[in-house]
Amino acid sequence: MANFGSARWGILPRSETAAGKCDYIVVGGGSTGCVVASRLSENADVSVVLLEEGPNDINPYIHIPGAYYKTAQGPLLRRIPWVPTAGQSPDATPTMVQASVLGGGSSVNAMIYIRGVPSDYARWEELGASGWNYGDVLPYFLRSEDNNRFCNEAHAIGGPLGVSDIDNIHPLTRAWLQACQQAGLPYNHDFNSGDQAGSGLYQITARNGLRSSAATAFLKPARRRPNLQVRTRARVSRIIVEQGRATGVEYFVNGRRWVLHAEREVILSTGAISSPKLLMLSGIGPADALRRHGIQVEMDLPGVGQNLQDHIEMSLVYQLNGPHSYDKYKKLHWKAAAALNYLLFRGGPASSNLIEGGAFWWGNKNETVPDVQFFMVVGAGIEEGVDAVPGGNGCTVNLGQIRPRSRGEVTLQSANPAENPRVAPRYFSDPYDLDAVTEGTMAALDIMEKPAISRYIAARQTPAPTMKTRSDIRNLCLETAHAALHPAGTCRMGQDEMAVVGPDLRVRGIDGLRVADASVMPTLISGNPNAVCIMIGERAASFLSEAA
Repeated sequence: MANFGSARWGILPRSETAAGKCDYIVVGGGSTGCVVASRLSENADVSVVLLEEGPNDINPYIHIPGAYYKTAQGPLLRRIPWVPTAGQSPDATPTMVQASVLGGGSSVNAMIYIRGVPSDYARWEELGASGWNYGDVLPYFLRSEDNNRFCNEAHAIGGPLGVSDIDNIHPLTRAWLQACQQAGLPYNHDFNSGDQAGSGLYQITARNGLRSSAATAFLKPARRRPNLQVRTRARVSRIIVEQGRATGVEYFVNGRRWVLHAEREVILSTGAISSPKLLMLSGIGPADALRRHGIQVEMDLPGVGQNLQDHIEMSLVYQLNGPHSYDKYKKLHWKAAAALNYLLFRGGPASSNLIEGGAFWWGNKNETVPDVQFFMVVGAGIEEGVDAVPGGNGCTVNLGQIRPRSRGEVTLQSANPAENPRVAPRYFSDPYDLDAVTEGTMAALDIMEKPAISRYIAARQTPAPTMKTRSDIRNLCLETAHAALHPAGTCRMGQDEMAVVGPDLRVRGIDGLRVADASVMPTLISGNPNAVCIMIGERAASFLSEAA
């Protein structure tokens, strides 16, 4: 077994550099990185170090599902400015929110468990990701899963990741699902069966009333192993490349420089914004752009940072005519009652993710499978950037186009690792996406007018009641749609000259280096991508074990 180095991991003089070595370095402790580190460390004959920029996941709000309103905004998030899209105000200063904590997005997200549909993965194969069709990836979803309702050809039990029904379903969620059915959306009992069409209840990554993040499900049991070290608040500045091989990383803790060498491989799992940034800082990317920043070119890969995709969403906000949502728990006595219920029984409102129901439907009727996803948020002002309502009792319907055709890019602004990259999503650069979001918004507005839900509505706050025509709604979408925080695709998997990694996740032209996170997706899947990131971690660990 490779050792962890003789350097003492303590406080060093600022000028001194500590060095060590291990077999595998995993850069990034998010949804994918936690899985990779945990699975690799199952082999007692190898040593693994996981480096995470954010803090440990000790914040209690992380682990309580109902505290999503706390993790969806606040100090566990890093905010990266992005270039406003055409049609937005030139004074707009939008940000791309990304998790900065052990567990990554799985520690702060709404826990919704979605895999997409088989045609998503068929498209991956068409784009050069051979061996990644639905039949190939399904066993890796099953390997992770411990489902509390299903056990069949599409679901499994016994895996590390808790996947469960939400026990506390709010009456407003049920009313909205009935309104969906009144609008013609049939009830769907399982969005992960391969057929997403219709409305229904989401399953979430939780077990026994607690969030099941990648950190708690995979990493926490593994941290007892002597061959695994997890180092938080460690900001990696570059991958060290020598003679065409990744040999280690340079990173900083509290302003002090450290160097860690990898005897076998470095696995980059920092997400679709940071992974291309780190590759480019390390000399791997479009050569001309790197030279402009004074970076020595190790490998000319023009696709690094290109192909950026994200789901873009609209938030429709309604004022209710009474305390009909979770907003009533903002009052101290209701909050105390919910806390007591949770402490005693792990039940009640605090066991809910606040987004219990949703739907998949068509924005473009020419699509073979639904291309718009809906979320019923049983409150207002829960998520960052979404306003509360007068009177304090509201609800929100979020919707997004789930297979965007618009493409953006992530590029360097300088060679300074501390500076954010330039993120240009170019939302709605393909008009198809705007048309689909517009149609989805019209459908969501129609659902909210159905009797099952409208009896709870006092007023529509967003969009304003005066906005009635399709043209009004289209302009509103163009001006106010926001990032869904699902960036992907910037280190695309494939076999053409714009691909960054091959189907085995190896970086083209560099030995000993793989990328494993949402950045390798050729296209976004139809829905929340966290479950797919965990699946990618399972596959990456399998590839690494086979190569050992």
